[in-house]
Amino acid sequence: MTLDPRLLVSLLVGVVLGAVFFGGLWWTVQRAVSARWVALWFFASLLLRTVIVLGGFYLACSDDWQRWLAALLGFVVARLVITRLTSPQAEITEGDHAS
Repeated sequence: MTLDPRLLVSLLVGVVLGAVFFGGLWWTVQRAVSARWVALWFFASLLLRTVIVLGGFYLACSDDWQRWLAALLGFVVARLVITRLTSPQAEITEGDHAS
């Protein structure tokens, strides 16, 4: 069984697009909390991130459902990585274990 290189490319495109989408969301939240027009920041960011991601998916995957699936898998992987990297780390001490 051989792996189609286009699937690997679609997976990597999904990872990059996921990093752009969720990294952009994190950046927007950091900037918007001190902005004058918070709703405008969030709406413009959502619109821009969505256009970039959908356009990237369309260009990378065209009409092949397997490539779409690989790109979506990469997108989800990027979400997990970005969520892990941007979440505050809670320190667990010896006495803080939940029962």
